[in-house]
Amino acid sequence: MATQLIEQTRSLNEECGIFGVWGHQTAANLTYYGLHALQHRGQEGAGIVANQQGRLWQERGLGLLHDVFRDPARLAHLQGQAAIGHVRYATAGSAGIENIQPLMVNFSDMQLSLAHNGNITNAQSFRQSLEMQGAIFQSSSDTEVLLHLIRRSTATTFYDRLKDALQQVRGGFAFLLLTPTAMYAALDPHGFRPFVVGQLPDGQYVVTSETAALHAVGATFIRDVQPGELLTIDQAGLRIDHYTSKTDLHIDAMEYIYFARPDSDIYGVNVHTARKRMGRQLALEQPAAGDLVVGVPNSSLSAAMGYAEATGLPNEMGLVKNQYIARTFIEPTQERRERAVRMKLSAVPSVVAGKRVVLVDDSIVRGTTSSYIVKMLREAGAKEVHVRIASPAFKYPSFYGVDMQTTAELLAANHTLAEMTAMLGADSLAFLSVPGLVQAIDLPYTGNGTGLTTAYFDGHYPSPIYDYEKTLTAAITAGEVDFKTEPTTTYHPSQVSSISDQQPATGKTVS
Repeated sequence: MATQLIEQTRSLNEECGIFGVWGHQTAANLTYYGLHALQHRGQEGAGIVANQQGRLWQERGLGLLHDVFRDPARLAHLQGQAAIGHVRYATAGSAGIENIQPLMVNFSDMQLSLAHNGNITNAQSFRQSLEMQGAIFQSSSDTEVLLHLIRRSTATTFYDRLKDALQQVRGGFAFLLLTPTAMYAALDPHGFRPFVVGQLPDGQYVVTSETAALHAVGATFIRDVQPGELLTIDQAGLRIDHYTSKTDLHIDAMEYIYFARPDSDIYGVNVHTARKRMGRQLALEQPAAGDLVVGVPNSSLSAAMGYAEATGLPNEMGLVKNQYIARTFIEPTQERRERAVRMKLSAVPSVVAGKRVVLVDDSIVRGTTSSYIVKMLREAGAKEVHVRIASPAFKYPSFYGVDMQTTAELLAANHTLAEMTAMLGADSLAFLSVPGLVQAIDLPYTGNGTGLTTAYFDGHYPSPIYDYEKTLTAAITAGEVDFKTEPTTTYHPSQVSSISDQQPATGKTVS
């Protein structure tokens, strides 16, 4: 390779997955199984808070879910009929135990626990202001800001204080809150993060990040939590309300590309099906002269299927993933970085030797892992390696809950296509176009825009980014990026035909 790649091997990370249930006899156990289905969304820490007859109890720790709860006594400690849980990657805040969620506070008159998926883009300003007013923060997480805003609200009821706080924070967020008397769920006004409601056979309600977690616990999908909604679940049932009517729809396209499980549905669109369409569209836009198609396990296998079907090339298992390796850690030397990738993936010489391989991956962010994979295929005897990426090139950072907040770490933001091809050691490299991505996801949306966030690829951010705007000063000056204002109109579920039967917020309780 002609140029040294960025010295990182960690994969693109989502912030977290959240799960909550109300009214189940073994709520903490059910939450554990729900979080297990969301482990792909966060592998740095996990926690569960349970409500036992109006008293909240917490267990949390660093590592994978099964490591945190390896001692059965920790889960047995969490008795009660309601619980919320969280698996975490760090976006805003460090990876210390103090940032592992759900966060829990003991006010003089009540307890409160909070779990969050996303990133609050004005949290830094709030933190500085609150600290100047005497607030003491226990973590470096942006999530904690909401707890302070709730407590400092002058509204008379907890529900109104929560609404007041939600109206002040910006960015991408799906919140789950647990109190001694109820569970609350709220989604940001843009709908950046996926958030769904399900119902167990005995009628109890579940709220979680993906429909795959509903399936894992035997719950039936009921509806998507809509932008700006505030749900209350208690002994009376499910109440659907809203904290703001100024909403639009901008689902993070990365959920379809990479983050969500293939068996999840987001706004009625199955993730596996969308990824296959991405592969087909990629084959139409960027064909390669190859003998076979190889997908990078596991998130790229669906796109590889689509690419192979569109080209008529055989879809082969040229790479095998060690399922017992959770993620590729940052290592201090190049030898250890490469060894870490080899522990995670291995090439199959009998499949790729002497062949022109079309290597299909879902994305390239920093590029290091991709270069190691190309190298492995060549060492296994591949004659040529043509890299095809089933998403557009990442040129701009994310600020809505994805671990990608600086332009410096983005390969495509700093190098030409020819340079990237040489750095990967590939014979050719090509990406899916932004229009092709939108067409492949095929969200049946009739409102303004596409209903998707594609800012990482095209620089068109669907909202202001507040505290992070200074990080894009050069791109703003160059006219490469722009920002929409916060919404002034109201999005309605009928604008998405696949969920048009879902009712908007009514303020009524569904028993």
